[in-house]
Amino acid sequence: MEKYELLRARLVTELPECKLQLAPSVSEGQLALAHDVSYVNAVFEGHLTHAQQREIGFPWSIGMVERARGSSGATLMACRTALQEGISANTAGGTHHAYADRGSGFCVFNDTAVAVRCVQLEAQRASSGAFGVAPILKVAVIDLDVHQGNGTAKIFEHDPNVFTLSLHGAKNFPFQKEVSDLDIELPDDCCDDQYLDALEASLGKLDLLFKADLIVFLAGADPYKGDRLGRLSLSMDGLQKRDNIVFNWAFSRGIPIAFSMAGGYSVPITDTVQININTFKMAHSYFLKYGFQAVNS
Repeated sequence: MEKYELLRARLVTELPECKLQLAPSVSEGQLALAHDVSYVNAVFEGHLTHAQQREIGFPWSIGMVERARGSSGATLMACRTALQEGISANTAGGTHHAYADRGSGFCVFNDTAVAVRCVQLEAQRASSGAFGVAPILKVAVIDLDVHQGNGTAKIFEHDPNVFTLSLHGAKNFPFQKEVSDLDIELPDDCCDDQYLDALEASLGKLDLLFKADLIVFLAGADPYKGDRLGRLSLSMDGLQKRDNIVFNWAFSRGIPIAFSMAGGYSVPITDTVQININTFKMAHSYFLKYGFQAVNS
């Protein structure tokens, strides 16, 4: 948890141009766009079973509920802002192991899924006219956390308007994977060149298979070689190149992009925070270069 406070402090000091704003928490109704109502009610009312709490990884508390609501709200705000300004971020988020009916792997609600469902509904309402139903916003989820985005894949598995792409360690958690629209499994000790080649190839496939109106990018710090849960061997330079590839791919196609921090468990923790701040600095450089072109092209 400490990494979020450290990241915020560094953003204030090193990127004062970035506007930090507290996002409103999502409501039960918004959560129910991506989660089963019975599960949302159990979380809000403190009725999770011991087994459900064990699968999440920590016990129920009011603070747990409020943090999960706030994290989903921040990703929703990032998506809304990206659609207006080209790029935005949640300084936390990336809780991609949460399923529609349960939490898992330190994830209570799936902030990506909740945000995507909300902005899709909002866009449809905003553009619906008297002569028919507006087309649904098409969203590509580019999940570069070291762990597969299993919950996200499952939630969207039958949704033609959301494309899920996950690059992850083949032998890492979750040990029973779901099926994303495009899964790239990487071997233990995968280094920069192999990872970046796989990323370039996967984005090339995404180009052929899906036309996105919005990208949600999970910029996990845990592929780093110093991450205690990662099992891959990317350098900090390799992770910066990863971010550059993703932002360049999005902006060169005029696609707005919202990103979240996802996982990061380095020792020392300052390495995780450095990877996170590098992502923000890369994003800021693209915003300065392209400005609002992503939403006006």
